[in-house]
Amino acid sequence: MQNNSSLVNYHSLNCNGRIVDLSSPKIMGILNLTPDSFSDGGKFNNETSAMKHAEQLLKEGAEIIDIGPQSTRPNAEFLSSEDEIKRIGNIISLIKKEFPKTLISLDTFYAETVKFGYNEGIDIINDISGGQFDGKMFEAAAETKLPYILMHVNSSYETMHEKIKFQDITLSVNRYFSEKTKELLEKGVNDIILDPGFGFGKTVEDQMKMIDEVKYLGFDKFPLLIGISRKSFIYKPLGKSPLDINEETQKLHLKVLKQGAKILRVHDVAAAKKTVEEFLR
Repeated sequence: MQNNSSLVNYHSLNCNGRIVDLSSPKIMGILNLTPDSFSDGGKFNNETSAMKHAEQLLKEGAEIIDIGPQSTRPNAEFLSSEDEIKRIGNIISLIKKEFPKTLISLDTFYAETVKFGYNEGIDIINDISGGQFDGKMFEAAAETKLPYILMHVNSSYETMHEKIKFQDITLSVNRYFSEKTKELLEKGVNDIILDPGFGFGKTVEDQMKMIDEVKYLGFDKFPLLIGISRKSFIYKPLGKSPLDINEETQKLHLKVLKQGAKILRVHDVAAAKKTVEEFLR
């Protein structure tokens, strides 16, 4: 049985002074501002289309919008922080003005982009690099006091998609989480969300093993985010496209929810909403 302090830590986030209850799973809708993302590149890379898509995500049931200025698919164009900031433009402040209750996470591995986003009104930092691509990232997270999403990934931008055959993927991911959360907590980052890093440098077999063993990830201390939407480990073995695996994805979503996942990062919010409702019944 968890004591009260761990229960509070596990079930809530402090987002700019707003306490977000995670006792019921939350849906994070993906808003890519990129021209080269693998499934929706170029659809939302201007203010008008981005705002329309943000509104649609919220109508369908998203409570968090994850803004991504840079694609991290294999062979994607590499952007500097300055490039990211130019691409983001006013979209964060526009969403906050139009939908003030919406939580916004910013998908970046740059400290400078985080600082820009913080001034524009973001609520959560979503760093795919675990602080490994920019040595100032953990300090930026500590300075802003925003919740920080810690993802498991290989140690450099150049190698993040290199497939590694882990002896035990669950053990390896937990070891990484243990080391990184210790460092974050020592720096004063108290609200940490764990992301096992589906789609980044892992074999299909290891990713399916992670799905089966979600309940063993994260030591019950921190909430888990699962991002499997349109990932190749699902669609490639089936010989399908990223857009044709909704049914299979929702079955996996239900499986991870039953094992304690607290946030689903998705493209198809309406379908994920139905899955969460099924889980809560």
